Amino acid sequence: MDLTAATWTDIGELETDLAVVPVGSTEQHGPHAPLGTDVLTAEAVADAGIERVEHEVVRAPAIPVGVAAEHRQFPGTMWVSEDTFRDYVGEAVESLAHHGFDRVIIVNGHGGNVDALREVGGRLTRGSDAYVVPFTWFEAVGEHSDDMGHGGPLETALLRHCEPALVREDRIDEARAGAADGWGDWTSHVNLAYDSAEFTENGVVGDPADGDAQRGETLLELAADSLARLLETVAERDVSRPDHR
Repeated sequence: MDLTAATWTDIGELETDLAVVPVGSTEQHGPHAPLGTDVLTAEAVADAGIERVEHEVVRAPAIPVGVAAEHRQFPGTMWVSEDTFRDYVGEAVESLAHHGFDRVIIVNGHGGNVDALREVGGRLTRGSDAYVVPFTWFEAVGEHSDDMGHGGPLETALLRHCEPALVREDRIDEARAGAADGWGDWTSHVNLAYDSAEFTENGVVGDPADGDAQRGETLLELAADSLARLLETVAERDVSRPDHR
């Protein structure tokens, strides 16, 4: 059930303890893809995964701003500190747990959020009544994950499948021309770049032309199937904490 569209009385009648929270970012994705790409893709995967399970699931509103200072040179990008992000996501999840939705999967669409979300999941699981698991969709699409860039083939493909009107098709050549082949500027296994503007002219990493709508359909199927398996597992998991003292 979608919290945004439900009333409190609708929610009060639910018997489920399972919730999903989409999390993304509002940041540049090159000249061809919208600033909300990470939110839109996280929401699409969350909704498709929920549709695949028999358990009733509460779907929380998406959290649209994340850890994205690495894109700060590009207009429109928004970000918060990791501390603020962890606190906000954590407290949002705790509010769900307060109402009994204490098995929570965070569906993430932004690479910059990954480490912070893992910390949030561990902290809440160890120190509260909630069991919290982060899930990043582009890590769950098999061999396609190797092509993950930024505004590149995977994100462009999923947008072309789910939100085709938001892809500026007349700017694909421009996106390709200014793109970097990979993320960062590496020497001796060290990434010397802190911000994306240091290694990509227009914010794109990877070739968006390699991401057509058919590939996007495949990506959504893979990510949604993986999320559905995770939802079923979390729904049935013994989440009591071992104590060997």
